[in-house]
Amino acid sequence: AASAVPGYSPGFKKPPAMLRLKRKRLRRSEPAAAPPPCGEAPPEGEGPRRQPSPLAGRGSPGPGARSPSRSRPPAWPCSSFLLESVCEDKPARRAELSERTDILALTDDLHLPVAVPEVPSSPRHEFPADWSIKTRLLFMSSQPFTWAEHLKAQEEAQGFAQHCRATETNLPQSIQEPKLSTELRCAFQQSLVYWLHPSLPWLQLFPRIGADRKIVGKASPWSQDEALQQVLMSDWSVSFTSLYNLLKAKLCPYFYVCTYQFTVLFRAAGLAGSDVITAVISPTTRGLREAMRNEGIEFSLPLVEESRTRKQKNSEVNLETEVANSLDVGEEPAPSDDDDESFSWLEEMGVQDKVKKPDAISIKLRKEKHEVQMDHKPESLALVKGTNTFTLLNFLINCKSLVAVAGPQAGLPPTLLSPVAFRGGTMQTLKARSINAKARVHLAYEDIFSLEIVGPIMPHSLHALTTLLEAAQRGAFSAVLYTHEPTAVFNADLGTASPALNKETVHKDLTACGLHPKTLDQLSQCPTLGKSSIRFLEMKDYAYTWKS
Repeated sequence: AASAVPGYSPGFKKPPAMLRLKRKRLRRSEPAAAPPPCGEAPPEGEGPRRQPSPLAGRGSPGPGARSPSRSRPPAWPCSSFLLESVCEDKPARRAELSERTDILALTDDLHLPVAVPEVPSSPRHEFPADWSIKTRLLFMSSQPFTWAEHLKAQEEAQGFAQHCRATETNLPQSIQEPKLSTELRCAFQQSLVYWLHPSLPWLQLFPRIGADRKIVGKASPWSQDEALQQVLMSDWSVSFTSLYNLLKAKLCPYFYVCTYQFTVLFRAAGLAGSDVITAVISPTTRGLREAMRNEGIEFSLPLVEESRTRKQKNSEVNLETEVANSLDVGEEPAPSDDDDESFSWLEEMGVQDKVKKPDAISIKLRKEKHEVQMDHKPESLALVKGTNTFTLLNFLINCKSLVAVAGPQAGLPPTLLSPVAFRGGTMQTLKARSINAKARVHLAYEDIFSLEIVGPIMPHSLHALTTLLEAAQRGAFSAVLYTHEPTAVFNADLGTASPALNKETVHKDLTACGLHPKTLDQLSQCPTLGKSSIRFLEMKDYAYTWKS
């Protein structure tokens, strides 16, 4: 049995790649020189030993075959970086692997980065707002995270109460004894709270896109029961409407609607630089966009329009060349992707009668092809503003394609995620655990303290946690952020910035939205990350640098 082998460690994992050393075979014409052994020189008078034939061992050993009792590792050419891996005795190697088993397994579990990615050279006292949903955070620091372990019942209850009452917690810049700070521990519990609907404890309801393999095989009594599906959707509609009413009243800053095909982010007026309510949908399909148009919902595709404007500017330089080539060859010019069918530029050049214009059917087919090509991509993001968000609310409630009709998610309503309480919502907490590991630095092992947060981590939670760590870890920590990729495009600048919006107006209007004033300051800024999100965050001397 494997467990009986001395030094065997079941937790040790085979490395992904192995270093292989090839030995150059000696030609017959060349003299056989004895390779230098790794450990000590061979005895005097002993020449180079011939390698046994590959066929030796199939039958009886030949006269030149080596006895099993005298078998020794081959004497390969040595180098400084191979001494430890090639020339090490097996018992000593097994002992070392056994001692390092826990470290390697833990490091693999933490997914610690091998190399720190490049970060901006200019540190700032605040990092930009990240509207993507994170699935996992891994904070690392030279200071322990013992203050985040084993919260007392009173501290946990106080944290829940502070969340429900939207209590502002202002910590000092540095806490000398974090483990003894009740205020810090209560604020940590407060930062882990979020609200969810529906609540089915045996199912993981986020993420929903690509979650079929995690849900398959789980009990879903509603999948074949239409009456139960109607009850679930009716309850979901009440919760969805409640969230929108809170958003409109500026009592909820934002919330997410996560379906099995797309995600919708509703933001209150004053956030992301907009002075009206906005809803961002990604990814979309041609069918969804057509259904929204049929319902009278006015929306825009800002990323498509931005790309189109960029192409138009680039094409103006080569416009005359293209027209000249089409006149010489007599070919029909390619139709434009623009919405209008105007060819006024031909009239301006005086060649409108010499160039054949594409017919309306060709233009329509080209547009449809272009729309289908961007389906399910970040560029298909749709933006809905103002009163059209209420029309979108009714559309989503009555949309039959909002819920899967087959598969593991059949009949399951979309997931609602919110930073504040709403009707039908269930209080949930992110999972947190602190882990201590050792990493080899140069010739010694150093302690690495880490704090792992798992769950649907929304923007306000990320900012609240980093604010706590700033005080508890004395302004020095790093973090690896794992993003739910379909939501990374929510960081794009959609051109909704209002010049009349200022900091005082935002704080006055959203003072009761449940966010800390510093978090509100961050989320009210215009997005600057583009279609990406923050992957690595580091604080040194109370200043942030990041990598997206």
